[in-house]
Amino acid sequence: MVAVVTGGSRGIGKSIAEELLKKNFSVIITARNKSTEVEELEKTYADKVFFIPADISVPNDRKRLSDFAKSQFGKLDLLVNSAGVAPKERKDILEITPDEFDYVMDINLKGTFFVTQELAPLLMKNKKSRIVNISSMSAYTASVNRGEYCISKAGISMITKLFAAKLAEYGVSVIEIRPGIIETDMTSKVKEKYNELIAHGITPIKRMGQPIDVAKCVCAVADGSFDFCTGTVIDCDGGFNVRSL
Repeated sequence: MVAVVTGGSRGIGKSIAEELLKKNFSVIITARNKSTEVEELEKTYADKVFFIPADISVPNDRKRLSDFAKSQFGKLDLLVNSAGVAPKERKDILEITPDEFDYVMDINLKGTFFVTQELAPLLMKNKKSRIVNISSMSAYTASVNRGEYCISKAGISMITKLFAAKLAEYGVSVIEIRPGIIETDMTSKVKEKYNELIAHGITPIKRMGQPIDVAKCVCAVADGSFDFCTGTVIDCDGGFNVRSL
């Protein structure tokens, strides 16, 4: 089986790639730069790991990724859209500039949409394949100091529904996974804040999530456990989505 994992060089994406490799997938990892983590995966899984440097906001890079997958394998079993960026600087929504807005949208939203469009024909060939979109609890949670990020993740929710509706007849299921507060490089600068919020009950499960928690959800989709589901959301968030009094 063959998977593409975007943003697979570190954090959640790297953990997803590693868990899929353990399940004997061949994994095409794409990211803007190769990390030491990817180099370690290459040493361990040699002929199963294929790194393609690509910025998914760039059309030629998306096509290069697609061309490689087509020439190397001719089909895909799984696409995991994990690539994403946070704002370079957290700003109030009254202060965000168009360039700052575009930076996040071009990768998180536009990149995800057009990577999926580019790779859809390879997934459709398989008659039983899956797409997993990694969004965020920010898809429905307003953070006024990083509004562009929230909007991009809300958009991924609609991308999930659109491709679920379009590709179901070809045997392609599309699942959205919404991570909550996950301990990664992206959250490292606000780790103390999140730990305090968790200690005071913002999530029923009182710990930060780990990338492996998200990767396990992806693997459940990859092994067919959700094949009667499409357009479905899996909340991997320690219970943040629970409303209680």
